[in-house]
Amino acid sequence: MNIGEVAARSGLPAKTIRYYEEIGLVRPPRDANGYRAFRESDLHKLAFLARARALGFSIDDCRTLLALYEDRSRASADVKRVAKENLHRIEAKIAALEEMRATLSTLVAACAGDTRPDCPILRDLADAPAKARE
Repeated sequence: MNIGEVAARSGLPAKTIRYYEEIGLVRPPRDANGYRAFRESDLHKLAFLARARALGFSIDDCRTLLALYEDRSRASADVKRVAKENLHRIEAKIAALEEMRATLSTLVAACAGDTRPDCPILRDLADAPAKARE
């Protein structure tokens, strides 16, 4: 398969596939003309990577997960550890987003949104350097 076919079947852009090759996540052989000749196993790895990235795993996590996937003597505890670490990162991001939403919601509710120049949103943004020092 060429890169266009693999891109269509994996759902990944060709640029991403080239990047994954560059960093060693996939290693398709080359034809005599120098073109990549992707195998079904490469397509499977790319689909695996696409799903892992969609679940928020980092490139390093993906490298680890691929190695674990290919290691038939792996312990599922190792896989679970990587997944739990990612879950904790996601939960921290969600908490930060919820805090941002609460703050912004309060600011939006405090702003009259009329023709007057007074704006609590801008006041809060302007006070941010003072709040950061506290």
